[in-house]
Amino acid sequence: MVLPPVSPGMSADIGGPDGHSYGAVLLRSEASHPIAASGADAAPDVAGILHGLRFSGWVAPPDRGWTVILGDPGAGVVARGRRGIVEVAGAIAAAVAGPVVAVQVRRDRQLGIVAWLDGVEIARYCSDPSVEPGADREVLSDPVGEDDAEALATALGRSAAAEELRALLAEELDPDSVFESERLRSVLRVMGMPEWLVAAGSLPHDIPTGPRAAELTRLRAGETGPAALAAHGLIKKGRRRHAPPPIIDDPPRQNDGGMDPWLL
Repeated sequence: MVLPPVSPGMSADIGGPDGHSYGAVLLRSEASHPIAASGADAAPDVAGILHGLRFSGWVAPPDRGWTVILGDPGAGVVARGRRGIVEVAGAIAAAVAGPVVAVQVRRDRQLGIVAWLDGVEIARYCSDPSVEPGADREVLSDPVGEDDAEALATALGRSAAAEELRALLAEELDPDSVFESERLRSVLRVMGMPEWLVAAGSLPHDIPTGPRAAELTRLRAGETGPAALAAHGLIKKGRRRHAPPPIIDDPPRQNDGGMDPWLL
């Protein structure tokens, strides 16, 4: 994969050197009946899950056949039980048919992708486990999970692009010139998903190349409207003290297999 360096003028569009973090759940619009601002089109399964988890974030209008649910904060705790965007996606995947995909970018240095099909996890990828909060120095920075590319591409009806997707996920990027938002943009293109996700770090303002802020349904601790503001401030403050589970529970380490780390 050959990607151009990010110029300062591009940072607002794709994350860039200021280290944006963002996360999203994507599910088929026809399966989820996306949540509308009026609530009239809300599907009881998805809307009920977000309400029950006291999810904080935004729900975007359908785009290219996908419903996009964005977390706030993107790479932090967005729901009760110290759940991040990946755990919220898992709860939704258990309730809806078809593919559900969670994507997360942390400080533009780590890309995570987890996917389910009909409630069964089929892919779990992390571009750099060493970027996780609390990771020790023995955690390797090599990508994990690129071999799941074929299962993910097939689940999304993109089996012909499986090798291209695998190459994108396996690429070790130069952190001085290429950012994970750039990798994600290419992945979204291959998977046929909305590419404006790479600019989701601009929320709560309009998303460049994507929906305007007024088009998004705002959820605060699972509620909409002004009544949710008061309780949400205290909840958000408490969630900032914690981090969600890592994308990879047991990442590869330098001394795996009993080898002396000084020999590596």
